[in-house]
Amino acid sequence: MEDSPARPEEPGSVPGARAPGKSWHGVHQALADPLRIRLWEWLAEAPRSARQLADCAGLPADRLYYHLGQLEQAGLIEVAGYRRLARGKAERIYAPAETEPPGDDATPEEEAAFLGSMLQATAMDITIAYQARRTGGRREVQLHRGTLRLTDQALAELRDHIERLATRFADPGADGTPTRVVLALVDLQDRPEAEPVARSPA
Repeated sequence: MEDSPARPEEPGSVPGARAPGKSWHGVHQALADPLRIRLWEWLAEAPRSARQLADCAGLPADRLYYHLGQLEQAGLIEVAGYRRLARGKAERIYAPAETEPPGDDATPEEEAAFLGSMLQATAMDITIAYQARRTGGRREVQLHRGTLRLTDQALAELRDHIERLATRFADPGADGTPTRVVLALVDLQDRPEAEPVARSPA
């Protein structure tokens, strides 16, 4: 017997059928909530049960089942196994699903809502870090807001540098303190049209 409540089947769904491939719409609905973003990130660090995630969030496990169901339905997480509990019960162990990333079929409103949830999740991380510092904990918090002038080539170079740094320090098995890094690149005006590439004479 599992330790989590059963979820009713969605209208028109086939019991036991695998969910179709992810779309941006489904991912947006699942992640347009700061708590679900943080649950997804905690699972990316290590597979966890609802009880373990509740310890991370400081919330009762019963408050998380709905949110985990939303992430699972969107194809973002999956049940990776079960852990036996007392009296013959078992609890689900969740992990990120190994699937292709969603497409780019989101509307501007959906993208804005998703990014807004990411910023709310970041604000929650910052608040928790400062609360820990107030009680004697050692937490690093550094924020920078500035304006850069980037050509298309410079933007591509910056993205490449960020990707290489993220890959270098992302190993979950490496030593170090888990540190949330949030970077936003937002153009403040329209970019000029890319100049056409000159063709060599035939």
